[in-house]
Amino acid sequence: MKLESPLLFLEHRTILVTGAAGFLAKIFLEKVLRVQPDVKKLYLLIRAEDDKLAKQRFQNEIIGKELFRVLKEKLGAARLNSLISEKVVMVPGDITCEDLGVKDNELIHQMWSQVDVIVNLAATTNFDERYDVALGVNTLGAKHVVEFAKKCCKLDVLVHVSTAYVSGEKGGLIHEKPYRMGETLNGASGLDIDAERGVVEERLKQLQGAAASDKATSIAMKELGIKRAKIYGWPNTYVFTKAMAEMLVGQLKGDMPVVILRPAIVTSTYKEPFPGWAEGVRTVDSLALGYGTGRLTCFLGDLNGVVDVIPADMVVNSIIVAMVAHANQRSDGIYQMGSSLRNPVRYVNLQDYAFHYFTENPWINKDGKPVKVGKVTVLKSMASFHRYMAIRYTLWLKGLELANAALCRSFQGTYTDLDRKIKFVMRLVELYRPYLFFKGVFDDSNTEKLRMAAKESGVETDIFYFDPNSIDWEDYVTNIHIPGIVKHVFK
Repeated sequence: MKLESPLLFLEHRTILVTGAAGFLAKIFLEKVLRVQPDVKKLYLLIRAEDDKLAKQRFQNEIIGKELFRVLKEKLGAARLNSLISEKVVMVPGDITCEDLGVKDNELIHQMWSQVDVIVNLAATTNFDERYDVALGVNTLGAKHVVEFAKKCCKLDVLVHVSTAYVSGEKGGLIHEKPYRMGETLNGASGLDIDAERGVVEERLKQLQGAAASDKATSIAMKELGIKRAKIYGWPNTYVFTKAMAEMLVGQLKGDMPVVILRPAIVTSTYKEPFPGWAEGVRTVDSLALGYGTGRLTCFLGDLNGVVDVIPADMVVNSIIVAMVAHANQRSDGIYQMGSSLRNPVRYVNLQDYAFHYFTENPWINKDGKPVKVGKVTVLKSMASFHRYMAIRYTLWLKGLELANAALCRSFQGTYTDLDRKIKFVMRLVELYRPYLFFKGVFDDSNTEKLRMAAKESGVETDIFYFDPNSIDWEDYVTNIHIPGIVKHVFK
Protein backbone atom coordinates (compact mmCIF):
# COMPACT_ATOMS: atom_id res chain seq x y z
CA MET A 1 0.00 0.00 0.00
CA LYS A 2 1.60 3.25 -1.16
CA LEU A 3 0.30 6.35 0.60
CA GLU A 4 0.19 9.94 -0.52
CA SER A 5 1.36 12.62 1.91
CA PRO A 6 -1.63 13.55 4.13
CA LEU A 7 -0.54 17.19 3.97
CA LEU A 8 -0.69 17.11 0.18
CA PHE A 9 -3.95 15.17 0.24
CA LEU A 10 -5.65 17.73 2.51
CA GLU A 11 -4.47 20.64 0.38
CA HIS A 12 -7.32 21.99 -1.77
CA ARG A 13 -9.72 19.27 -0.50
CA THR A 14 -13.28 20.05 0.57
CA ILE A 15 -14.38 18.11 3.65
CA LEU A 16 -17.79 17.72 5.28
CA VAL A 17 -17.69 16.92 9.01
CA THR A 18 -20.87 15.80 10.78
CA GLY A 19 -21.28 16.12 14.54
CA ALA A 20 -18.99 19.16 14.35
CA ALA A 21 -19.53 20.19 17.97
CA GLY A 22 -18.41 16.79 19.25
CA PHE A 23 -15.14 15.92 21.00
CA LEU A 24 -13.30 14.21 18.13
CA ALA A 25 -14.74 16.56 15.49
CA LYS A 26 -13.27 19.60 17.25
CA ILE A 27 -9.85 17.95 17.43
CA PHE A 28 -10.12 17.00 13.74
CA LEU A 29 -11.01 20.57 12.75
CA GLU A 30 -8.18 22.07 14.80
CA LYS A 31 -5.67 19.61 13.37
CA VAL A 32 -6.58 20.28 9.75
CA LEU A 33 -6.56 24.07 10.15
CA ARG A 34 -3.25 23.99 12.01
CA VAL A 35 -1.27 21.64 9.76
CA GLN A 36 -2.90 22.41 6.41
CA PRO A 37 -4.46 25.89 6.24
CA ASP A 38 -4.59 25.45 2.44
CA VAL A 39 -7.49 23.03 2.77
CA LYS A 40 -10.10 24.27 0.32
CA LYS A 41 -13.24 24.16 2.45
CA LEU A 42 -14.54 22.65 5.67
CA TYR A 43 -18.31 22.24 5.90
CA LEU A 44 -19.33 21.71 9.53
CA LEU A 45 -22.76 20.16 10.09
CA ILE A 46 -24.03 21.62 13.36
CA ARG A 47 -27.37 20.72 14.91
CA ALA A 48 -29.20 24.04 14.76
CA GLU A 49 -32.37 25.55 13.35
CA ASP A 50 -30.75 28.34 11.35
CA ASP A 51 -27.49 30.09 10.43
CA LYS A 52 -27.54 32.36 13.45
CA LEU A 53 -27.83 29.49 15.94
CA ALA A 54 -25.22 27.45 14.04
CA LYS A 55 -22.77 30.35 14.25
CA GLN A 56 -23.50 30.78 17.95
CA ARG A 57 -22.78 27.11 18.60
CA PHE A 58 -19.60 27.35 16.53
CA GLN A 59 -18.37 30.30 18.59
CA ASN A 60 -19.41 28.94 22.00
CA GLU A 61 -18.84 25.20 21.62
CA ILE A 62 -16.06 24.93 19.05
CA ILE A 63 -13.70 27.80 18.26
CA GLY A 64 -14.11 29.35 21.73
CA LYS A 65 -12.64 26.27 23.41
CA GLU A 66 -9.10 26.23 24.80
CA LEU A 67 -8.35 23.46 22.29
CA PHE A 68 -7.80 26.22 19.70
CA ARG A 69 -5.33 28.16 21.88
CA VAL A 70 -2.25 26.93 20.01
CA LEU A 71 -3.80 27.78 16.65
CA LYS A 72 -4.73 31.26 17.89
CA GLU A 73 -1.20 31.83 19.18
CA LYS A 74 0.30 30.58 15.92
CA LEU A 75 -1.84 32.69 13.60
CA GLY A 76 -3.02 35.57 15.71
CA ALA A 77 -6.65 36.48 16.21
CA ALA A 78 -7.04 38.45 12.98
CA ARG A 79 -5.48 35.77 10.75
CA LEU A 80 -7.48 33.01 12.44
CA ASN A 81 -10.75 34.90 11.93
CA SER A 82 -9.81 35.44 8.28
CA LEU A 83 -8.95 31.75 7.85
CA ILE A 84 -12.27 30.66 9.37
CA SER A 85 -14.20 33.15 7.26
CA GLU A 86 -12.47 31.86 4.12
CA LYS A 87 -12.37 28.12 4.80
CA VAL A 88 -15.12 27.17 7.27
CA VAL A 89 -18.84 27.00 6.49
CA MET A 90 -21.26 26.40 9.36
CA VAL A 91 -24.11 24.22 8.08
CA PRO A 92 -27.26 24.19 10.26
CA GLY A 93 -28.90 20.79 10.05
CA ASP A 94 -29.88 17.56 11.76
CA ILE A 95 -28.37 14.18 10.93
CA THR A 96 -31.60 12.40 11.88
CA CYS A 97 -33.28 13.90 8.78
CA GLU A 98 -32.94 13.27 5.06
CA ASP A 99 -30.35 15.48 3.33
CA LEU A 100 -28.91 15.91 6.84
CA GLY A 101 -31.71 18.33 7.68
CA VAL A 102 -30.14 21.11 5.57
CA LYS A 103 -32.91 23.49 4.51
CA ASP A 104 -30.90 25.74 2.20
CA ASN A 105 -31.20 24.16 -1.26
CA GLU A 106 -28.40 26.29 -2.69
CA LEU A 107 -26.07 25.13 0.09
CA ILE A 108 -27.06 21.49 -0.42
CA HIS A 109 -26.26 21.59 -4.14
CA GLN A 110 -23.04 23.45 -3.37
CA MET A 111 -21.94 20.61 -1.08
CA TRP A 112 -23.00 17.93 -3.55
CA SER A 113 -20.81 19.52 -6.21
CA GLN A 114 -17.80 20.31 -4.01
CA VAL A 115 -17.32 17.77 -1.22
CA ASP A 116 -14.36 15.40 -1.64
CA VAL A 117 -14.37 13.74 1.79
CA ILE A 118 -17.06 13.11 4.41
CA VAL A 119 -16.12 12.33 8.01
CA ASN A 120 -19.15 11.12 9.98
CA LEU A 121 -18.51 11.86 13.64
CA ALA A 122 -22.10 12.54 14.70
CA ALA A 123 -23.19 10.32 17.58
CA THR A 124 -24.81 10.19 20.96
CA THR A 125 -22.44 8.25 23.21
CA ASN A 126 -24.62 7.82 26.29
CA PHE A 127 -24.77 4.11 27.14
CA ASP A 128 -28.40 4.41 28.26
CA GLU A 129 -29.65 7.01 25.80
CA ARG A 130 -33.34 7.02 24.90
CA TYR A 131 -33.83 4.40 22.18
CA ASP A 132 -35.63 6.79 19.84
CA VAL A 133 -32.81 9.32 20.15
CA ALA A 134 -29.96 6.80 19.76
CA LEU A 135 -31.64 5.06 16.83
CA GLY A 136 -32.24 8.39 15.12
CA VAL A 137 -28.72 9.78 15.58
CA ASN A 138 -26.45 6.74 15.57
CA THR A 139 -28.24 4.39 13.19
CA LEU A 140 -30.52 6.36 10.87
CA GLY A 141 -28.06 9.24 10.95
CA ALA A 142 -25.45 6.95 9.35
CA LYS A 143 -28.02 6.00 6.70
CA HIS A 144 -28.67 9.64 5.89
CA VAL A 145 -24.93 10.33 5.63
CA VAL A 146 -24.46 7.49 3.12
CA GLU A 147 -27.42 8.69 1.06
CA PHE A 148 -26.05 12.24 1.09
CA ALA A 149 -22.58 10.97 0.14
CA LYS A 150 -23.99 9.21 -2.93
CA LYS A 151 -25.12 12.59 -4.25
CA CYS A 152 -21.63 14.11 -3.92
CA CYS A 153 -20.28 13.83 -7.46
CA LYS A 154 -16.63 14.39 -6.49
CA LEU A 155 -16.51 12.19 -3.39
CA ASP A 156 -13.17 10.43 -2.81
CA VAL A 157 -14.01 8.65 0.43
CA LEU A 158 -16.48 8.43 3.32
CA VAL A 159 -15.07 7.84 6.81
CA HIS A 160 -17.62 6.49 9.30
CA VAL A 161 -16.41 6.60 12.90
CA SER A 162 -17.87 3.77 14.97
CA THR A 163 -16.63 2.13 18.19
CA ALA A 164 -14.59 -1.00 18.84
CA TYR A 165 -17.27 -2.12 21.30
CA VAL A 166 -19.76 -2.94 18.55
CA SER A 167 -18.30 -6.42 19.26
CA GLY A 168 -20.60 -6.72 22.28
CA GLU A 169 -19.23 -8.75 25.18
CA LYS A 170 -17.08 -11.18 23.17
CA GLY A 171 -13.85 -12.46 24.64
CA GLY A 172 -10.59 -13.36 22.96
CA LEU A 173 -9.17 -11.72 19.87
CA ILE A 174 -11.78 -9.53 18.16
CA HIS A 175 -11.05 -9.13 14.46
CA GLU A 176 -11.55 -6.15 12.16
CA LYS A 177 -14.49 -7.71 10.34
CA PRO A 178 -17.70 -6.12 9.04
CA TYR A 179 -21.13 -6.54 10.59
CA ARG A 180 -23.79 -7.64 8.11
CA MET A 181 -27.42 -6.66 7.99
CA GLY A 182 -29.52 -8.88 10.24
CA GLU A 183 -26.54 -10.13 12.26
CA THR A 184 -27.01 -10.81 15.97
CA LEU A 185 -24.60 -11.79 18.72
CA ASN A 186 -26.68 -14.25 20.73
CA GLY A 187 -28.59 -16.38 18.22
CA ALA A 188 -31.81 -14.39 18.35
CA SER A 189 -33.86 -14.10 15.18
CA GLY A 190 -32.39 -11.81 12.53
CA LEU A 191 -32.14 -8.15 13.40
CA ASP A 192 -34.38 -5.94 11.24
CA ILE A 193 -33.68 -2.21 11.54
CA ASP A 194 -37.01 -1.22 9.97
CA ALA A 195 -38.73 -3.39 12.55
CA GLU A 196 -36.80 -1.58 15.30
CA ARG A 197 -38.12 1.72 14.01
CA GLY A 198 -41.60 0.25 14.25
CA VAL A 199 -40.99 -0.86 17.84
CA VAL A 200 -39.94 2.69 18.73
CA GLU A 201 -42.93 4.30 17.04
CA GLU A 202 -45.38 1.89 18.66
CA ARG A 203 -43.95 2.46 22.16
CA LEU A 204 -44.08 6.23 21.73
CA LYS A 205 -47.74 5.97 20.64
CA GLN A 206 -48.52 3.89 23.74
CA LEU A 207 -46.87 6.43 26.01
CA GLN A 208 -48.62 9.31 24.31
CA GLY A 209 -51.94 7.51 24.59
CA ALA A 210 -51.34 7.01 28.30
CA ALA A 211 -50.53 10.74 28.69
CA ALA A 212 -47.13 9.85 30.13
CA SER A 213 -45.04 12.73 31.42
CA ASP A 214 -41.81 13.74 29.69
CA LYS A 215 -39.82 12.13 32.50
CA ALA A 216 -41.81 8.89 32.34
CA THR A 217 -41.47 8.79 28.55
CA SER A 218 -37.72 9.31 28.79
CA ILE A 219 -37.33 6.51 31.35
CA ALA A 220 -39.50 4.16 29.29
CA MET A 221 -37.51 4.83 26.10
CA LYS A 222 -34.21 4.30 27.91
CA GLU A 223 -35.47 0.98 29.25
CA LEU A 224 -36.67 -0.01 25.79
CA GLY A 225 -33.22 0.64 24.31
CA ILE A 226 -31.47 -1.55 26.88
CA LYS A 227 -34.08 -4.28 26.41
CA ARG A 228 -33.79 -4.34 22.61
CA ALA A 229 -30.00 -4.29 22.79
CA LYS A 230 -29.88 -7.30 25.11
CA ILE A 231 -32.33 -9.28 22.97
CA TYR A 232 -29.82 -9.21 20.11
CA GLY A 233 -26.68 -9.62 22.21
CA TRP A 234 -25.39 -6.09 22.84
CA PRO A 235 -25.03 -4.78 26.40
CA ASN A 236 -26.34 -1.24 25.94
CA THR A 237 -28.18 1.09 23.59
CA TYR A 238 -25.05 2.92 22.43
CA VAL A 239 -23.11 -0.03 21.02
CA PHE A 240 -26.31 -1.64 19.68
CA THR A 241 -27.25 1.41 17.62
CA LYS A 242 -23.63 1.86 16.45
CA ALA A 243 -23.54 -1.77 15.30
CA MET A 244 -26.74 -1.25 13.33
CA ALA A 245 -25.17 1.85 11.79
CA GLU A 246 -22.26 -0.24 10.48
CA MET A 247 -24.73 -2.71 9.00
CA LEU A 248 -26.53 0.06 7.15
CA VAL A 249 -23.30 1.60 5.87
CA GLY A 250 -22.21 -1.78 4.53
CA GLN A 251 -25.56 -2.43 2.89
CA LEU A 252 -26.05 0.98 1.27
CA LYS A 253 -22.57 2.12 0.24
CA GLY A 254 -22.50 0.49 -3.20
CA ASP A 255 -19.21 1.28 -4.98
CA MET A 256 -18.40 4.21 -2.73
CA PRO A 257 -14.95 4.04 -1.02
CA VAL A 258 -15.71 3.68 2.69
CA VAL A 259 -13.56 3.52 5.83
CA ILE A 260 -15.03 2.32 9.13
CA LEU A 261 -12.85 3.37 12.04
CA ARG A 262 -13.47 1.83 15.46
CA PRO A 263 -11.76 3.57 18.37
CA ALA A 264 -11.68 1.90 21.78
CA ILE A 265 -12.11 4.17 24.85
CA VAL A 266 -11.03 7.64 23.73
CA THR A 267 -9.07 9.69 26.26
CA SER A 268 -7.44 13.13 26.40
CA THR A 269 -4.89 14.29 23.85
CA TYR A 270 -1.43 12.76 24.01
CA LYS A 271 0.57 15.51 22.32
CA GLU A 272 -1.41 17.84 20.06
CA PRO A 273 -2.39 20.56 20.01
CA PHE A 274 -1.16 20.24 23.60
CA PRO A 275 -1.18 17.29 26.03
CA GLY A 276 -4.19 16.56 28.20
CA TRP A 277 -7.07 18.39 26.53
CA ALA A 278 -10.37 16.73 27.34
CA GLU A 279 -14.04 17.56 27.29
CA GLY A 280 -16.89 15.97 29.20
CA VAL A 281 -16.76 13.02 31.59
CA ARG A 282 -15.88 10.09 29.35
CA THR A 283 -16.17 6.45 30.55
CA VAL A 284 -13.06 5.77 32.68
CA ASP A 285 -12.92 9.45 33.64
CA SER A 286 -16.13 9.04 35.65
CA LEU A 287 -14.26 6.50 37.77
CA ALA A 288 -11.39 8.93 38.30
CA LEU A 289 -13.88 11.70 39.12
CA GLY A 290 -15.66 9.55 41.69
CA TYR A 291 -12.38 8.37 43.23
CA GLY A 292 -10.65 11.75 43.41
CA THR A 293 -13.69 13.47 44.95
CA GLY A 294 -14.14 10.72 47.55
CA ARG A 295 -17.41 9.32 46.25
CA LEU A 296 -15.95 6.05 44.97
CA THR A 297 -14.54 3.85 47.74
CA CYS A 298 -15.63 0.48 46.37
CA PHE A 299 -16.22 -0.88 42.92
CA LEU A 300 -16.74 -3.98 40.84
CA GLY A 301 -14.36 -5.47 38.32
CA ASP A 302 -11.31 -7.52 37.43
CA LEU A 303 -8.20 -5.57 38.40
CA ASN A 304 -6.11 -7.70 36.05
CA GLY A 305 -8.43 -6.93 33.16
CA VAL A 306 -7.15 -4.84 30.27
CA VAL A 307 -8.77 -1.46 29.74
CA ASP A 308 -8.39 -0.43 26.11
CA VAL A 309 -7.77 3.32 26.00
CA ILE A 310 -6.37 5.46 23.19
CA PRO A 311 -5.66 9.22 23.14
CA ALA A 312 -7.97 11.37 21.02
CA ASP A 313 -5.26 12.95 18.86
CA MET A 314 -4.08 9.47 17.81
CA VAL A 315 -7.64 8.62 16.76
CA VAL A 316 -7.88 11.79 14.66
CA ASN A 317 -4.50 11.09 13.04
CA SER A 318 -5.63 7.57 12.14
CA ILE A 319 -8.80 9.01 10.55
CA ILE A 320 -6.71 11.28 8.33
CA VAL A 321 -4.23 8.59 7.26
CA ALA A 322 -7.05 6.09 6.61
CA MET A 323 -8.92 8.54 4.40
CA VAL A 324 -5.73 9.09 2.38
CA ALA A 325 -5.20 5.33 2.01
CA HIS A 326 -8.72 4.64 0.73
CA ALA A 327 -9.49 7.70 -1.38
CA ASN A 328 -10.79 6.51 -4.76
CA GLN A 329 -9.96 2.89 -3.87
CA ARG A 330 -12.24 -0.08 -4.46
CA SER A 331 -11.21 -1.82 -1.24
CA ASP A 332 -12.93 -0.72 1.97
CA GLY A 333 -11.10 -0.48 5.26
CA ILE A 334 -12.06 -1.44 8.80
CA TYR A 335 -9.61 -0.20 11.41
CA GLN A 336 -9.73 -0.83 15.15
CA MET A 337 -7.82 1.87 16.96
CA GLY A 338 -6.83 0.80 20.46
CA SER A 339 -4.01 -0.36 22.70
CA SER A 340 -5.09 -3.71 24.16
CA LEU A 341 -3.07 -5.84 21.74
CA ARG A 342 0.19 -3.92 21.40
CA ASN A 343 0.53 -1.89 24.60
CA PRO A 344 -2.07 -2.98 27.16
CA VAL A 345 -2.76 -1.16 30.41
CA ARG A 346 -4.71 -2.85 33.22
CA TYR A 347 -7.24 -1.60 35.75
CA VAL A 348 -4.77 -2.24 38.55
CA ASN A 349 -2.33 0.11 36.82
CA LEU A 350 -4.96 2.83 36.54
CA GLN A 351 -5.87 2.33 40.20
CA ASP A 352 -2.24 2.79 41.25
CA TYR A 353 -1.74 5.81 39.00
CA ALA A 354 -4.89 7.50 40.35
CA PHE A 355 -3.90 6.77 43.96
CA HIS A 356 -0.47 8.35 43.50
CA TYR A 357 -1.86 11.37 41.66
CA PHE A 358 -4.66 12.21 44.10
CA THR A 359 -2.42 11.52 47.10
CA GLU A 360 0.05 14.13 45.86
CA ASN A 361 -2.59 16.44 44.36
CA PRO A 362 -5.72 16.00 46.51
CA TRP A 363 -9.09 17.26 45.41
CA ILE A 364 -10.28 20.25 47.46
CA ASN A 365 -13.93 19.83 48.43
CA LYS A 366 -16.52 22.59 48.77
CA ASP A 367 -15.50 23.12 52.42
CA GLY A 368 -11.95 23.88 51.34
CA LYS A 369 -10.59 20.63 52.75
CA PRO A 370 -8.44 18.15 50.80
CA VAL A 371 -10.07 14.80 50.06
CA LYS A 372 -7.97 11.93 51.36
CA VAL A 373 -8.04 8.94 49.03
CA GLY A 374 -7.25 5.34 49.83
CA LYS A 375 -7.22 2.04 48.04
CA VAL A 376 -10.60 1.20 46.52
CA THR A 377 -12.22 -2.04 47.65
CA VAL A 378 -12.77 -4.00 44.44
CA LEU A 379 -15.35 -6.79 44.37
CA LYS A 380 -14.91 -9.58 41.84
CA SER A 381 -18.55 -10.53 41.19
CA MET A 382 -21.99 -8.92 41.18
CA ALA A 383 -23.07 -11.13 44.09
CA SER A 384 -20.15 -10.03 46.28
CA PHE A 385 -20.69 -6.42 45.25
CA HIS A 386 -24.36 -6.45 46.28
CA ARG A 387 -23.47 -8.13 49.62
CA TYR A 388 -20.82 -5.50 50.29
CA MET A 389 -23.14 -2.62 49.46
CA ALA A 390 -25.93 -4.07 51.61
CA ILE A 391 -23.72 -4.56 54.68
CA ARG A 392 -21.61 -1.43 54.33
CA TYR A 393 -24.11 1.13 53.09
CA THR A 394 -27.70 0.08 52.48
CA LEU A 395 -28.42 -1.01 56.08
CA TRP A 396 -26.84 2.20 57.38
CA LEU A 397 -29.00 4.18 54.95
CA LYS A 398 -32.14 2.42 56.23
CA GLY A 399 -31.11 3.27 59.78
CA LEU A 400 -30.71 6.92 58.89
CA GLU A 401 -34.12 6.88 57.24
CA LEU A 402 -35.72 5.60 60.45
CA ALA A 403 -33.77 8.08 62.57
CA ASN A 404 -34.91 10.93 60.33
CA ALA A 405 -38.52 9.89 60.75
CA ALA A 406 -38.19 9.73 64.55
CA LEU A 407 -36.03 12.84 65.05
CA CYS A 408 -37.58 15.41 62.73
CA ARG A 409 -35.11 14.74 59.90
CA SER A 410 -32.08 15.67 62.01
CA PHE A 411 -29.84 13.47 59.85
CA GLN A 412 -31.23 14.55 56.49
CA GLY A 413 -27.92 15.96 55.27
CA THR A 414 -26.05 12.77 56.09
CA TYR A 415 -28.83 10.66 54.58
CA THR A 416 -28.90 12.67 51.34
CA ASP A 417 -25.12 12.54 50.95
CA LEU A 418 -24.96 8.76 51.51
CA ASP A 419 -27.95 8.14 49.25
CA ARG A 420 -26.28 10.16 46.48
CA LYS A 421 -23.01 8.20 46.86
CA ILE A 422 -24.81 4.86 46.70
CA LYS A 423 -26.80 5.85 43.61
CA PHE A 424 -23.63 7.16 41.93
CA VAL A 425 -21.77 3.88 42.46
CA MET A 426 -24.73 1.70 41.48
CA ARG A 427 -25.31 3.63 38.27
CA LEU A 428 -21.63 3.35 37.30
CA VAL A 429 -21.67 -0.37 37.99
CA GLU A 430 -24.82 -0.94 35.97
CA LEU A 431 -23.55 1.06 33.00
CA TYR A 432 -19.99 -0.23 32.92
CA ARG A 433 -20.42 -3.81 34.19
CA PRO A 434 -19.98 -5.37 30.71
CA TYR A 435 -16.61 -3.63 30.34
CA LEU A 436 -15.31 -4.10 33.88
CA PHE A 437 -15.06 -7.83 33.15
CA PHE A 438 -14.38 -7.45 29.43
CA LYS A 439 -12.10 -10.24 28.17
CA GLY A 440 -11.74 -9.12 24.58
CA VAL A 441 -8.58 -7.88 22.88
CA PHE A 442 -9.03 -5.79 19.75
CA ASP A 443 -7.00 -7.03 16.82
CA ASP A 444 -5.51 -4.09 14.95
CA SER A 445 -3.77 -5.90 12.09
CA ASN A 446 -5.31 -3.57 9.51
CA THR A 447 -4.35 -0.53 11.57
CA GLU A 448 -0.79 -1.82 11.93
CA LYS A 449 -0.57 -2.31 8.15
CA LEU A 450 -1.73 1.28 7.78
CA ARG A 451 0.98 2.45 10.19
CA MET A 452 3.63 0.46 8.33
CA ALA A 453 2.44 1.76 4.95
CA ALA A 454 2.65 5.33 6.25
CA LYS A 455 6.19 4.75 7.51
CA GLU A 456 7.36 3.06 4.32
CA SER A 457 5.76 5.75 2.14
CA GLY A 458 7.58 8.52 3.96
CA VAL A 459 4.34 9.96 5.31
CA GLU A 460 4.75 12.67 7.96
CA THR A 461 4.54 10.20 10.86
CA ASP A 462 5.77 12.85 13.29
CA ILE A 463 2.64 14.87 12.46
CA PHE A 464 0.18 12.00 11.93
CA TYR A 465 1.32 9.64 14.70
CA PHE A 466 -1.04 6.90 15.95
CA ASP A 467 1.13 4.12 17.36
CA PRO A 468 0.07 3.10 20.90
CA ASN A 469 3.48 1.50 21.46
CA SER A 470 4.88 4.99 21.92
CA ILE A 471 2.80 5.59 25.06
CA ASP A 472 4.33 5.29 28.54
CA TRP A 473 1.07 4.74 30.41
CA GLU A 474 2.27 5.79 33.85
CA ASP A 475 3.64 9.06 32.51
CA TYR A 476 0.57 9.67 30.33
CA VAL A 477 -2.02 8.94 33.03
CA THR A 478 -0.30 10.72 35.94
CA ASN A 479 1.30 13.66 34.14
CA ILE A 480 -1.06 14.24 31.21
CA HIS A 481 -4.47 12.60 31.41
CA ILE A 482 -5.57 13.04 35.03
CA PRO A 483 -4.20 16.61 35.27
CA GLY A 484 -5.97 17.31 31.98
CA ILE A 485 -9.39 16.10 33.07
CA VAL A 486 -8.99 17.82 36.45
CA LYS A 487 -8.27 21.09 34.65
CA HIS A 488 -10.67 20.88 31.71
CA VAL A 489 -13.50 18.69 33.02
CA PHE A 490 -13.69 18.58 36.83
CA LYS A 491 -13.32 22.28 37.54
